[in-house]
Amino acid sequence: MFHKFEQRVNELTSGTMGTFCVRCHMQVGTQQGEPREMPLWERSPVSREGITCVTCHRVSASYGKVDGERHIEPGDVSQPVYGAGRSEYLPDVLNDARYYGVRSEDNPEGTPIHNQVIEFEQLDRSEFCVSCHQVAVNLGIKLEVVWDQYRGSPAEAQGTTCQDCHMGKVPGRDEGYATGHIAVVNGRPVGDPDRQQSNHAFYGPGYPIGHPGIFPINPRGYEWTIPEWLAFDYRADWGKLDWEEDLAAGRVDPVAFPEPWQDREARERARVVINQNLEAMEYKRETRRQVMENGSRIDGPFFRSTPRAGRALRFHYRVTNLNSGHNSPSGSLGAQPEIWLNVALIDPDGNNVWESGYVDSIGDMADLHSVDVLAGELDHDDQLFNLQTKFLTTNVKGTDREMYLPVNFDVDQLPFLRPVNVPSTVLNHPPFVRMEGRSLPPLGSRDARYRIPGSVLEKPGTYRLQVRMRSRAEPIYFMRFVGATTEMERSINEWMLDLHPYTVEFEVR
Repeated sequence: MFHKFEQRVNELTSGTMGTFCVRCHMQVGTQQGEPREMPLWERSPVSREGITCVTCHRVSASYGKVDGERHIEPGDVSQPVYGAGRSEYLPDVLNDARYYGVRSEDNPEGTPIHNQVIEFEQLDRSEFCVSCHQVAVNLGIKLEVVWDQYRGSPAEAQGTTCQDCHMGKVPGRDEGYATGHIAVVNGRPVGDPDRQQSNHAFYGPGYPIGHPGIFPINPRGYEWTIPEWLAFDYRADWGKLDWEEDLAAGRVDPVAFPEPWQDREARERARVVINQNLEAMEYKRETRRQVMENGSRIDGPFFRSTPRAGRALRFHYRVTNLNSGHNSPSGSLGAQPEIWLNVALIDPDGNNVWESGYVDSIGDMADLHSVDVLAGELDHDDQLFNLQTKFLTTNVKGTDREMYLPVNFDVDQLPFLRPVNVPSTVLNHPPFVRMEGRSLPPLGSRDARYRIPGSVLEKPGTYRLQVRMRSRAEPIYFMRFVGATTEMERSINEWMLDLHPYTVEFEVR
């Protein structure tokens, strides 16, 4: 998805954007000099891993707001790693290489291992995260703003770090760390069993939408190339034992398998990789749900008056950001991410008679960007409660409009990202482009107010109000704007979360 984003914004700016997304999402490849537009299957294996171990643990210098322009120390797996402390147990492992099964002069067939740990004091501080989580895009407008939000937050004032919530024991909460051995080397535990363990799943709202044969990185998956994996229909039953038996016996329709998937044994080996990776992604899905639910709350509904038949009903829900470290949502702002409320009224006969937060035929909210609303096929959701921040650009007539990307089409026929002659720090945003923030500040609340017309409440009886908070990484209109595939659209929707769903019954007299 970041490749699609970067390619599109370069097209819109006549190539004047340059490298941007890849500097954080594919930092190793960028540092190796791989071209920005190089496809994944042509990149080096370590570049394909994306944010890998060395992205943090082979950085030896402190960086600030550098838009991902950090330096990773090159070297092979035997070179030192940089950690939050010195590993006093590493010499024990190296001195008994045969017992632990690691490579040494005396045990050249062992597993390769880093030969030294160098203390890097910034690694367990929030400042270490800044270089990729505080980012300015093209004209100087801020795209990633987590650091700005954090440094003025209650969490920062209390000494809670990014790592405490995103690598601790409970996703999204500062409730300490899990404990255990400092390492398990080839099945053999090392050191005391009560050492702090930081969870390197990095709890957060993001999620993968790539082919599960390609990601997560699985050594068994390297048997096939990326183009070959993309030809494997993992959504079908290819490689499943029962289905393969039925196929061989002629009990299911024959399939014209592409190369190299014409061999049953290959399909079954590939299915093992798919199953392993899907299981790993389920862990990510669960921690994502936990971090989102731990950081938010919905209260209500609160009625302004007693519900009466034939009368308009006014009520509200209160949405609270329980996160003390940054806004909700945070991270990459502008076109994404999305958090909104979906509220529906069910009448005594079980019919859905009113709703807000509904989606159109492609899965987008019914706002100004909905294809169905623009085509007149769906009513605009006038009461939509949406925390998604928007980019606003100024056109030649001096009015603002919402944009998917902060590229101004109207001021100049040929979009070109020129340095502005007024510092953006003076205006707090570049000329002609600004952001309309709608997110909730740390520990902040906002009321979602609704009005249901009396015409849908004519029948006395028991009604139900259903509410849920919905979360998705990207809107479909944006994905289509940058040229995402149908498979990417499907995956982004499959990972959508419904948070805090509940129903309240009330009587209309």
